[in-house]
Amino acid sequence: MTSPLTAASASPERWSPRLWGTLLVLCAAMFLDALDVSMVGVALPSIGSELNLSTSTLQWVVSGYILGYGGLLLLGGRAADLLGRRRVFLIALAVFALASLLGGFVDSGPLLIASRFIKGLSAAFTAPAGLSIITTTFAEGPVRNRALTIYTTCAATGFSMGLVLSGLLTEASWRLTMLLPAPIAVIALIAGLKLIPRSAREKNAGGYDVPGAVTGTAAMLLLVFTVVEAPEAGWASARTLLSFLAAAVLLAVFVRIELRTASPLIRLGVLRSGPQLRAQIGAMTFFGGYVSFQFLATQYFQTLLGWSALETALAFLPAGALVALSSTKVGSVIDRFGTPRVIVAGFVLLVASYVLFLRVSLTPSYASMVLPSMILLGFACALVFPSLNIQATNGVDDDEQGMVSGLLNTSIQVGGAIFLAVVTAVITAASHGADASPQAVLDSYRPGLIVVTAIAVAGLLITLTGVRTRRTRETVVVAKSQPQEAAEREPVAARD
Repeated sequence: MTSPLTAASASPERWSPRLWGTLLVLCAAMFLDALDVSMVGVALPSIGSELNLSTSTLQWVVSGYILGYGGLLLLGGRAADLLGRRRVFLIALAVFALASLLGGFVDSGPLLIASRFIKGLSAAFTAPAGLSIITTTFAEGPVRNRALTIYTTCAATGFSMGLVLSGLLTEASWRLTMLLPAPIAVIALIAGLKLIPRSAREKNAGGYDVPGAVTGTAAMLLLVFTVVEAPEAGWASARTLLSFLAAAVLLAVFVRIELRTASPLIRLGVLRSGPQLRAQIGAMTFFGGYVSFQFLATQYFQTLLGWSALETALAFLPAGALVALSSTKVGSVIDRFGTPRVIVAGFVLLVASYVLFLRVSLTPSYASMVLPSMILLGFACALVFPSLNIQATNGVDDDEQGMVSGLLNTSIQVGGAIFLAVVTAVITAASHGADASPQAVLDSYRPGLIVVTAIAVAGLLITLTGVRTRRTRETVVVAKSQPQEAAEREPVAARD
């Protein structure tokens, strides 16, 4: 069902105050999600010192969030469609606020990890619900493109601000980095109760896909868990191989259930659309490569160059600042050239950014070696991330927006977990032990940077298949399950 605010958004120049308020509430949730992810990384050493956590335990402060987020996104997206987007979004936002308070006051590692898992779980519901509220509130085309550009810009801004704020707050106490999201979430929750339009539940005559929800969620949880644990347990260990096998079996069972059930958690016909499939794969490679690059660059700045947490955060700041400053122009660029071309242009800049960073040394000049990479990275993020969101949600019926949003966010999180684990394994294999010289450590980072660049190149090659020689109107049509309906829409779906 289309939101009652959609009619008010018919003109991109005349958004009502309530429409702006709705968008700002949704942006606040996305801002908090990105802020929380970036803040915790810088605070980890202080957390480990105060709570006496080992390195292997400390990683679960980050991995616990990823596990809850990546494992439950599919369920979160479909829950938004079935139970009502507004209801799911607001309940999950309240849980996020409570988990933030819990994380700020705990005095043990297990409780902190539990609070992080709960926050990841709540984000798995707010992210797809928020995105689907936007796509059902703002009419497809320039209006929605503008809204999604603002929305994704808030994510990049939150991530950049999180890096800087974490450096400042950790100087006082790492607990402040956990507590900061709580009051912002409460304010957003109060505003959301007043501003977010009510959405009707989907008419679900076929019942709820409980077996699909159980097997799909279990498969995602096990896959993310296995990838996170693989570098420590060993990629070829019996534990890792058996876990991957179990995840594959669960995924196979899930696919079989989705093909046979009357009301699937994910309608697999979604992936018959070329633009949709390219958006999902593009999201995996884009975010997976970026997270891995950030990890490597942070290690390089702090471990080898001896920079402080705040100096490291400021090094990344130009990228985030460019995303924020260019946000007002990206929507019109997408309207003019279409998402396939904009995504390709962004991936070209992304590859160039990573290639330039390969030049770094033990005595780099920030202006000539690091800054050019950050500038290109900022422009790449500004172009790619909103374009992927727009391409994934265009042409999708309102009652499936939550499903597609959950699928896109799952691709992002699973891509981040898998590629980061792979890059970490490559670095570990190339390392020379604790007594290695600084140059040897830098040399061990280069294979990881090469892998990051290769991931971006793979994303570029995949997205290039969506660009046609002649300009055509960009329309993403998601194939229906019935063969005859799919056949009827095939000529339209072929247009990228």
